[in-house]
Parts: sequence; structure tokens; C-alpha cells
Amino acid sequence: MSPSTSRKFKNPRAKYDFKGRTCSIVGVGSYVPERIITNADLEKLVDTSDEWITSRTGIRARRVAATHQFTSDLAARAAVRAMRKAGVKAEEIDLIIVATITPDMPFPSTACLVQQKINAYRAAAFDIEAACSGFIYALEIGQQFIMSRTYNTVLVIGAEKLSSIVDWTDRNTCVLFGDGAGAAILQNRPNAHGLLTACMGSDGQKADLLSMPGGGSRCPASAESVAAGLHFLRMDGKETFKNAVQAMNTAAQEALRRCEIEISQIKCIIPHQANRRIIDAVCERLGAKPEQVFVNLDKYGNTSAASVAIALDEVVESKRIQRGDLILLVVFGAGLTWGAAVIEW
Repeated sequence: MSPSTSRKFKNPRAKYDFKGRTCSIVGVGSYVPERIITNADLEKLVDTSDEWITSRTGIRARRVAATHQFTSDLAARAAVRAMRKAGVKAEEIDLIIVATITPDMPFPSTACLVQQKINAYRAAAFDIEAACSGFIYALEIGQQFIMSRTYNTVLVIGAEKLSSIVDWTDRNTCVLFGDGAGAAILQNRPNAHGLLTACMGSDGQKADLLSMPGGGSRCPASAESVAAGLHFLRMDGKETFKNAVQAMNTAAQEALRRCEIEISQIKCIIPHQANRRIIDAVCERLGAKPEQVFVNLDKYGNTSAASVAIALDEVVESKRIQRGDLILLVVFGAGLTWGAAVIEW
């Protein structure tokens, strides 16, 4: 009996009539830039300390892309690694979805630039923006194309060059963020449940808690907007923390409820890597054991849409999960947006 058929849980996707077509992640890959900025390095830039940063966030270092590296470059590297692990060639990819809040430029989409870099010229391509929740949103979108038989192979990427929108003189935000990318190849895997469910939510009433005011139609680039620092990320840390814990817990509980499983049945929990205190608070509310939770926040900081994608690749590479294991992804980001997904590996 295969791991998928021996499992006793509900597949919420079964209510959709897609003739048994499921969607699985068949390969993952990630890339982080070589340059490392430690807390000690930041002590030289702003009024902070390693102890202050570590005790409040759990972050010890973050990766920063080179001047000549752009979000599409990071995304393409992660994509190539995912393709290699999945045994998928560029010409087999039907669709590319890139989740990012730091595109190379407002248009064309970063997905189109990635398409050119990896030579996937058969693919359709587009971006989505759901901030740190972007990878789960993109997985759910990609899954719909697989389940409906519109496409057979979908490349989903979460990629960010957050160093390009961070104010390196603001100690409250510059210590938090890093650059990187993670990618997943989606296909139908026979006799497997794959992506079981995804719960997503948003609250635009709190959009001002985490934003970058400048650069859009509301506040086009100008000498005044640049001087006012409107093209840098801004965050209300306390309110963001409170909303993150509540929303991530609610989304995770709903995802478990849909699958009719308990938290104890989850082999690995991969939360958005934003703040260790948030991760601990969410997992405590879920009743998770420490050994269930994967954290790489200390090495990379908050990489937004790339966060859980990079972590998933590291989990797979470490062989922490095996075929048939259940994984819980749970995220929160600007918008406000949030989500959780249960995956049978």
C-alpha cells in the first residue's frame, strides 16, 4: 500500500470533479546570494546590537544580493535548481508564476524575465503580489491550472530583493529583511494527494501597517517622494506582530479542520520566517512540538515571498520529510494577507 492510500485524512479537493487530477510538488529549489550581512555588520550602520536583534527577532544574519543581481536573477537560479531536481526541461514548462513585491520593474512582469533567462519559451508567465503570503497564493493558483488540466507543468517561484527597498538607516526595519528565492515544480503525480488544501485571507482595512508608499499611481516617483523616503518599506511592528499571530493561527487551524487531521499528524511545520517570537507564539497556540517546526530565520531573515519556499527546499534537502509525510505551510504578509496549506509530500 502506498503512503498516500494508507493515510487516514480527508482530501478537500475531492469535492471538485477534476476526474481525479491532483497536484503535487515534484521538485523544489532555492537560491540565496553569497553576501552575508551579520548583526555585527549592522552595528556599524545603525544604533543596534547583536543582542538586541537576536533577542527580539531571532535573526543573526541575512543575505544581500549584489548590485548587478535582480529579483529575476535570483528567481531564475532557484527555478533551474527546482527543474533539475524534478527532472523537468525548460520546454516542458507550461506556466510560470512569480510571487514578489520587489519586481525588476513595474512591467513587464518578472515572470517574463525569468522565462527568458531559463529559455522556457512555451510557457505563459505572470506575477502575483501578496507580499510574504505570495508563495502559498501562487501554489494555489498553479494548482488550479493542473487540476483543471489546462496545464501539465507549472513553475511557481517566490523571489525578493528586499535590500532594494530597505532604509538602511532605519534600525527597526533594516535588521529584518534579506534577499533570496525559492521555486517549486507542480505536476500531477499518480496515486498521490499532493496539495490537499490552501486557506487564504486578507484585510485591506489594515493595509497601512506594512507598505511602501512611493512608486505607484498614488505617489509617483519625484524628488519630493524620494527625499521623504517614501520608496522604502514602512512597518508598524507591534500591530503587525499581533495580527500575524492571530491570522496565522486561524488559517492553520482551518487548513487542519478541512483535512480532518490533528496537528500531531503533521510531520513538519514551515511557518513564514519573519520573527522568532511570532513563530513560537503561533506554534504554541497550535499545540505543536518544537521538533515539528522548521526555522532558518537566523540565517536569512525575512525574505518575504521567498521565505517558506527556501525553507521547504532546505527541509527536503535535509531529508527531514519523506514521501507521504504531511507538511503545514503557514504565512502572513502585507495587505494584510495570510494563508496556510497542507501538503502530502
